[in-house]
Amino acid sequence: MHARTLGQGLQVSAIGLGAMGMSQSYGPNPGSRDDMIAVLRGAVERGVTFVDTAEVYGPYTNEELVGEALAPLRDQVVIATKFGWNIVDGRMQGTDSRPEQIRRVADASLQRLRTDVIDLFYQHRVDPDVPIEDVAGAVGELVAAGKVRHFGLSEAGAATIRRAHAVHPVTAVQSEYSLWTRDPEPEVLPVCGELGIGFVPFSPLGKGFLTGTVSASTEFTAGDIRGTIPRFTAENRDANQALVDHARALADAKGATPGQVALAWLLARQPWIVPIPGTRRIERVEENAAAAELPLSADEVAHLDRLAADVGVAGNRYNDAGMSMVGR
Repeated sequence: MHARTLGQGLQVSAIGLGAMGMSQSYGPNPGSRDDMIAVLRGAVERGVTFVDTAEVYGPYTNEELVGEALAPLRDQVVIATKFGWNIVDGRMQGTDSRPEQIRRVADASLQRLRTDVIDLFYQHRVDPDVPIEDVAGAVGELVAAGKVRHFGLSEAGAATIRRAHAVHPVTAVQSEYSLWTRDPEPEVLPVCGELGIGFVPFSPLGKGFLTGTVSASTEFTAGDIRGTIPRFTAENRDANQALVDHARALADAKGATPGQVALAWLLARQPWIVPIPGTRRIERVEENAAAAELPLSADEVAHLDRLAADVGVAGNRYNDAGMSMVGR
């Protein structure tokens, strides 16, 4: 797979891998821990060299999984993880990005990831109680100490990105972005382009919806986060099906899948955009990776843009509490 460059010259595979679902959020895992280790290692063998995790996934167990899986391949991969939550008895109790907490999380993440340095360290959500300048300064100190290579932000607003970047260069901003989540386009993407910051879309396949494998009749298992998201009510899934149908028509014409079209659309937006679809199956890794070789013409990209705008999307991408924490 060809490489792309985020901010500060950080080179990664054009499509990465989000590891969160291997430990949480999508119901019982059909595979064992050994199966997930095989998927992670198999992804690297297939050219996927950018892997995303976070201390809160599990919590902690996802970093441990990624660390064990990638320790033998450490020099071949870029590992991103995240800080910013107050985790008490295994549950998030609000945000915590105090500098002393950032330092504690970095040290703990390094141990779980079995590495000497974190390649990309994101603030998972903006903490309203800690100035972003203090956050950027604390990560800058970790960079100077050799514990972190690059600083990132997740779901941050344009003004926050500017303020952070003025203190320590931001390498990447990670936020939800896809054919059915266009929130970053008006402000965040232009700021990233202006400042030379890479953009990393998570949920680039709409938490599975844009693959065409989820319909109004799909029943989510216990523990599947989609059962709590307004966009995934049966009524809204039915309304949102039109967008997938249009993507499938284009995919069929190109001998591809709807998910590959959705990823190729993101790659066509900017050369510094690197999506990180998540999966628990190696065949999905292969399918997603192949999207990097799926060319879309300017007319096809524009057609998808118009369809997404005309069809629209029913339902928010988070519940009210989740929506209150983005774009700050």
